[in-house]
Amino acid sequence: MLSAVKNKIEKELKRFLRDINKNYSVSKISPFLFKSIENFVLRSGKRIRPLLFCVGYLGFSKKPAKNFYRSALSLELLHDFMLVHDDIIDKSDTRRGLPSMHRMLDLKLKGYRKIKFSGQDLAIVIGDVIYALAISAFLSIEEKLERKEMALKKFVEAAFYTGSGEFIELLYGKERLENITREYIYKIYDLKTAYYSFACPLSIGAILAGAKKSQYDKLFQYGTYLGRAFQIKDDILGLFYEESKIGKSNLTDLREAKKTILILYAYKNSPKADRFVLKRIFSKSKINKNDLRKVREIITKTGALDKAKLEIIRLVNEAKDILSVSMISAKYKKFLNVYFKEILKL
Repeated sequence: MLSAVKNKIEKELKRFLRDINKNYSVSKISPFLFKSIENFVLRSGKRIRPLLFCVGYLGFSKKPAKNFYRSALSLELLHDFMLVHDDIIDKSDTRRGLPSMHRMLDLKLKGYRKIKFSGQDLAIVIGDVIYALAISAFLSIEEKLERKEMALKKFVEAAFYTGSGEFIELLYGKERLENITREYIYKIYDLKTAYYSFACPLSIGAILAGAKKSQYDKLFQYGTYLGRAFQIKDDILGLFYEESKIGKSNLTDLREAKKTILILYAYKNSPKADRFVLKRIFSKSKINKNDLRKVREIITKTGALDKAKLEIIRLVNEAKDILSVSMISAKYKKFLNVYFKEILKL
């Protein structure tokens, strides 16, 4: 079932881009603009958000509405918009194993003379265009107007909270290590990852299918726990896996001085000497592979890595308990359990 739904999403994404190009004459406005968007959004990805949108909907409706899969694309396009801007903030050169949007545009602009703007400037605008496409995709579903309005509010909520999460995470990067708390880290996890990637896609799909508030609230809660687990896994991958495996630099999180559960546990359980090392690294303007090696060593020897893995297990078990009493159909309960077991595997 997973591969079948994902294939439909991939095909619909290509159709959607063709239709957008035709309806808005994007190639006539700028072939450069269209090709840049097409190159980025068609890159290989997990498609977690549209998949969960589909599950949330189909778990409460036996028959999908017209343009259902097109509407599901809105969550993927929202994600793409955020990635474009996120990579600019992070100064990341790669995304999904290829040049990030601003880096790709920098490379294309090399052939132009006397330009007074950069790939970063163009990428900001392209991100805005992709967000507009996300709204267009969302509105395409032919469902009851009341449901669409409620679901759109949840969609906007996802975008708002994610932007807010990015904002406070950047500010929190300046916070001293001794001041970070578990509660604040989870607040950022929820705002920046859990809500828009897991909780909102599931609940938006359910809202459009006609689920009651108590039913889609339960899915939102379920998605929040799994989103936290996924972010902890992502933090582990970001520090312990190589760039070829994760599609981006493994120095990115340290460069941003990201305060994660891993770093919190490592700092709280470190002797004075290692705390000093962590403080020094997190205050540096330039991070290198030797800094990464030292942080890995401290995280491992303090037991922070093992503790983070246990936290993932705890969150998954709590999510399963919530799902077990959810009113979503048994078929999709089973699908969600199998799916999350796979994507949360380290």
